Amino acid sequence: PSADDLADEMEDVDFEDDGAEEPDGEAWETEDDEGVEEGMEPQDDSEVTFALHSASVFCVSLDPKTNTLAVTGGEDDKAFVWRVSDGELLFECSGHKDSVTCASFSHDSVFVATGDMSGLIKVWRVDAKEEVWSFEVGDLEWMEWHPQAHVLLAGTADGNSWMWKIPSGDCKTFQGPACPATCGRILPDGKRAVVGYEDGTMRIWDLKQGTSLHVLKGQDGHQDPLTCVASNQDGSLIMTGSVDCHAKLVNSATGKVVCVFKMESTAPKAPAGEGEEAESNSVESLGFCNVMPLAAVGYLDGTLAIYDLSTQTLRHKCQHESGIVQLLWEESSAVVYTCSLDGAVRLWDARSGKMISEYRGHSAEILDFAVNKDASIVVTTSGDHQAKVFCVQRPDR
Repeated sequence: PSADDLADEMEDVDFEDDGAEEPDGEAWETEDDEGVEEGMEPQDDSEVTFALHSASVFCVSLDPKTNTLAVTGGEDDKAFVWRVSDGELLFECSGHKDSVTCASFSHDSVFVATGDMSGLIKVWRVDAKEEVWSFEVGDLEWMEWHPQAHVLLAGTADGNSWMWKIPSGDCKTFQGPACPATCGRILPDGKRAVVGYEDGTMRIWDLKQGTSLHVLKGQDGHQDPLTCVASNQDGSLIMTGSVDCHAKLVNSATGKVVCVFKMESTAPKAPAGEGEEAESNSVESLGFCNVMPLAAVGYLDGTLAIYDLSTQTLRHKCQHESGIVQLLWEESSAVVYTCSLDGAVRLWDARSGKMISEYRGHSAEILDFAVNKDASIVVTTSGDHQAKVFCVQRPDR
C-alpha cells in the first residue's frame, strides 16, 4: 500500500507541476494535437486572423460594394466591423445583450445590421460608425437585407416575419403558423420572399400586399422543420432543405413542387437506431449554380450532393469526414465551397465532383463563411473564437 501511496503522490506532483508551468503545458498540448489531429492545430493557411471575439463566432458577412469590410457576430454578445485586408477593427456594434447570430450589410454597403438571439436588431451607418435604428422582436431566427432597397426582413420564433424600411422603421408583419419561421430569403425580383417554418411548411409572400401567394404543406411540404431555402439567379426556382433529409425544388410562379431530391443514408443503420437516424442527418445548406443547371445540397452526415436540374438526377456525391455546415457557389463558375465541422474549407469542381483545394487554420468547427465577388478570398468564423481570411485565388482558375 505504501508504494501505491507514493505512486499517487508522485502523480499528484506531476500534474500540479504541469499546471504551474503554463508554457510547458501549452507546448505539450500542441504536440499532442499534432499527433492526434494530423497537424490540425499547427497548420494555418489563412492570411489574416481576427481575434477580438472571446467566444464562438457565429456569423460573417462581407460588404457587397467593395468586399473590403467584414462584420462578425458571436456568442460573446458582440459584433465587429473590420477590414479584411489586415483584420483592423473599424468599429464595434455595441449594445447587444445576447449572442449575435445575424449580421449583414445592406446591398450598397451603406448600413450594417446586427441581430441577437433575444431579438434585438440594430442598424448602423457604416461611414459614420453610428447606430441609426434599433427594434426588438421575439427570439430571432434569421435576418436578411433586401437585394435592392434599404429594407430589412427577419423571421422570429413566434412564426412572424417582419419587414422594416431603414432608417424610418416603417413596419409590416407576415403572420406564419404558430411555430418558428426557421429560414427565409427575399427572391431576386425583390417583390416576394420565401419563408420556411418549423412545422415543415413553406410560404411565398407578396412583400407589397403582405399576402401569402403560395403555401406548401402536407405532402407538398416537408415532414420536419425547414433548415434552409435558396433561389436560382432569376428567382424562377426555389429549393428548400429540411431535417427530413429531403430537398425540394419548387416553381416560384406556381408554387408547385417540381421534384424532390432524397438522400438515401450511406451507411445502413441498426433498426434500433431508427429514431436516431433522423437525428444524425439533415439538409444543412443548399444553393444553385449560376453558370450551369446544377444545385448543391450539403448534409449533416458530410455528403455534398451535386444535382443536375435538367435531368433531376444526382450527378456527384462528394464525401466529407464530418458534417457540412454551409455551402456557397462561386458567382461565375461551377465551383462550390463547403465549410464543415472539421474546421476546413474545401473547393469542389461541380462538373467532375473532384476536390480542387482545402484550407485549414481553425482548431474548431467552422460556423459560417463568406466568399468575395471575384472568388479570391474566403472569410470564415469558428467555434475557436476566431475569424480568418483565406486567399483562394489560383492562377489556373
